[in-house]
Amino acid sequence: MTEYTRGLMHEPTLKPERPFFSSGPTAKFPGWSLDKLKTESLGRSHRSALGKARLKYAIDLSRELLGIPDDYLIGIMPASDTGAIEAAMWAMLDPARPVTVAAWESFGNIWIQDAVKQLKLPNLQVLTADYGEIPDLTTIPQRNDVVFTWNGTTSGAMIPNTDWLEAGREGITINDATSAIFAQEMDWSKLDATTYSWQKVMGSEAQHGMLILSPKAVARIESYDPPWPMPKLFRMKKGNKINAGIFVGETINTPSMLATEDYIAALEWAKSIGGRKALVERANANAKLVKDWIESTPWLRNMASDPAQQTNTGVCMVFQGEWYDGLSDDDKAAVPKKIVKLLEERNVGFDFNGYRDAPPSLRIWCGSTVEQEDVKRLLPWIEWAYDKVKND
Repeated sequence: MTEYTRGLMHEPTLKPERPFFSSGPTAKFPGWSLDKLKTESLGRSHRSALGKARLKYAIDLSRELLGIPDDYLIGIMPASDTGAIEAAMWAMLDPARPVTVAAWESFGNIWIQDAVKQLKLPNLQVLTADYGEIPDLTTIPQRNDVVFTWNGTTSGAMIPNTDWLEAGREGITINDATSAIFAQEMDWSKLDATTYSWQKVMGSEAQHGMLILSPKAVARIESYDPPWPMPKLFRMKKGNKINAGIFVGETINTPSMLATEDYIAALEWAKSIGGRKALVERANANAKLVKDWIESTPWLRNMASDPAQQTNTGVCMVFQGEWYDGLSDDDKAAVPKKIVKLLEERNVGFDFNGYRDAPPSLRIWCGSTVEQEDVKRLLPWIEWAYDKVKND
């Protein structure tokens, strides 16, 4: 049992001060306000000395906070994490090489569709698992290129480690880390192309992605010319060399300098509280509250059954028990929607319904910008709303 009283029939009194529990875009960092953003770059060209300096500063701060090796390149990409990972796939995957795409939730399945239907890779291994599970990654040959999602944003299942990737393996790795990075440690020695978006753990604005390339990834890009047409947004080469300008702030297309300043403000906040270690600790503390509560709540279970694979960011939970199991499929799907509606109407919690393609569920974002006290205050409200939905 947690400190929360079971079977609440009266509305709790305390509400979260910041009722923002969406899994992306996520809550802004504590104390955020528009006046914290620098505005000198607004209305200026992103190719001006000032514009490029601010973009490079965002890259340099990202490197510092994430502990990215000096010989890795970091670029700001268009179209969020989707644009970054698809640029990596289009530029690096070779039909002549064996490729594995592993997925255990909605976005990983999109990368499978890219490999199967768009790139039409002939030598392809597809590994999938149900929501909350992870496939056996040890079955992936070390010579294969691998595309995988570190943390299942829509399932709450993450890889606990990279032991399944051998050091010095022949194939490259393409890692969608968007809802993991800054909250979970990355094993850079085994990662060749890593992508993420600004609107997840850092709580910044959407539409910009980051692409981090190892020397091995750069060598692949420089030595390989894909057989398919390459949209401009995916082109990372000039002649036979990597376009180095992309990785010092000379973006492929026009970025939002306002979004850039917002990301910089979030990075500076993270640095001020202790950097990556503090970010991970905040996410861990938030997630522990939710996971302990799920364990002591008989009508809920964590969507990820293996504790070692349970995320510390978007914690997903599904319903169970005699009452719920006796409902029709439509009525089961309505339960989390009704709970979220009740709490949104009262300004208690926003956007914590499960993902539309996932099983009926709730998903509470526990990333580093969320305050622990707000998580504590949300949970008894969910109990009250569940009781109300059940009794009604």
